[in-house]
Amino acid sequence: MEALSCGERRLGSEEEYAAPAVGVSLCDSAPLVWRMQDLRAVRAEGLVGALLGSLPRTPRQNGRLGRPLLLLPEEEGLLRERRAAAALPDRCQQDWGGAELRQKHEEEEKRSFEEQSVLALEDRKLALLRAMTGAESGATSADEALRRRLQALDQNFTFPQSAMAVQLSTARAGLSYCPEARAFLQAYGPPGAEPRCDARYQVFRDLRGRGFYLTSAGKFGGDFLVYPGDPLRFHAHFIAVCVSLDESVCLLDVLAVARLGSNVKKTVLLCSPGPDARVCYTSLQWSGMI
Repeated sequence: MEALSCGERRLGSEEEYAAPAVGVSLCDSAPLVWRMQDLRAVRAEGLVGALLGSLPRTPRQNGRLGRPLLLLPEEEGLLRERRAAAALPDRCQQDWGGAELRQKHEEEEKRSFEEQSVLALEDRKLALLRAMTGAESGATSADEALRRRLQALDQNFTFPQSAMAVQLSTARAGLSYCPEARAFLQAYGPPGAEPRCDARYQVFRDLRGRGFYLTSAGKFGGDFLVYPGDPLRFHAHFIAVCVSLDESVCLLDVLAVARLGSNVKKTVLLCSPGPDARVCYTSLQWSGMI
């Protein structure tokens, strides 16, 4: 059964995407976006990515994350195809260094350690106040004991260097160190940055061109989760599985992914790019065993 018709209007032209390029920093082979204006530009392109960084005030949790933003390889490829992104040249990272930058970094690290020490002491005092207030009922004796404990805490509290949260200045990460990189980012990516023409990329580009939003579907046994709108407002409707037109698929694998899609209330799409750049979509829905 055809879930999506082929050959609809594709989004984008070179004139449409003439905005300043998004700066992408490569960590090994992972494309990361650091600057806030670049994150806004990525979202304006309809791309989602995944936040990786911890928040400065609450670093020891993973419920809410911050910069940098990790892009899918297909998202990076689509940005480069639209001339909307480019990686920083290595020479920019080499030009800025030296004793002045290291000294400034050490001063900021020392100031951050002092601020975190004060905050840690305040947190310890608040915890002590809550514990002592709930445990003791005598007014005079409780106040005297609390005063002694707080005084001892002020004198003996130490904040270990190993407990310090390392803070990265995302406003300066990689880009504002190199003013000349802005002109470079306006035009070209590094050599070998042509988008891949494999099945995943063709499917990603086609679905994004139809107005869908896509994220990784590794937890659901597919290639992409397909959303009808912004993932902050909508649940995914489809699990996209990319297969070649001439690829043979095991029947048990088809049953497994269809059953999984039914359990998570999503329709499975088998996405097969054709030789004419058209993508054929076949939907699978579990209806029970006969």
